[in-house]
Amino acid sequence: MTSILVVDDEPVIMESLAYSLRREGYEVTVTPNGLEALEIFDRDRPDLVVLDVMLPGIDGLEVCRRLRTRSTVPIIMLTARSDELDRILGLEIGADDYLPKPFSFRELLARIRSMIRRVALDTQIENQDVIRIGSLTLDSVARRAQRNQLDLPLSAREFDLIQFLMLQAGRACSRQELLNHVWGEGWSGDPRTLEVHIRWLRMKIEEDPTSPTYIQTVRGYGYRFISPDELN
Repeated sequence: MTSILVVDDEPVIMESLAYSLRREGYEVTVTPNGLEALEIFDRDRPDLVVLDVMLPGIDGLEVCRRLRTRSTVPIIMLTARSDELDRILGLEIGADDYLPKPFSFRELLARIRSMIRRVALDTQIENQDVIRIGSLTLDSVARRAQRNQLDLPLSAREFDLIQFLMLQAGRACSRQELLNHVWGEGWSGDPRTLEVHIRWLRMKIEEDPTSPTYIQTVRGYGYRFISPDELN
């Protein structure tokens, strides 16, 4: 059974989400506290985290940052703030998606299902369990990425994105194709989400992120991962 950790200091929202998600067949743990959320995560290792930005003690952004240092677990952030800077910051520190309050449960459920489905599909990739291009190695089964044999701290979305790009190495992928594959068809979040994730991938895999070797921009179209032959 897929397990979800819900972190929100508003009791009505927390209990409502727990009730609704359990009705959908998920195993749900809840907490209103950021530090307790980290303890629960280390103990239970849930499959997905729904995380509110505004929390007592350490806020959701800090919880997200700490989670990302120890796991690639999918993280969906909830925010009541209208300031888009908070949303961009959440993505930059490793959140995979965000949903502004108030939101419909059906929208949250759709995003949860899409994220869980994507992770499940990726672990079933056959015949290309390990991809090597240049100094980069991607293990699709273990969901482990390395550069020069050192582990890369990738979020679930970052891993999904680089995996798809590496599988398509040498071919230009459109922005819509990447959004459909990584975020799911019909996704309607911030249009800059893809660019944010590409930027942070470049920060982690490129020698010089301002002059990228691996992930190349195809102006007016999308992105292209360099093929192994081009590195020889």
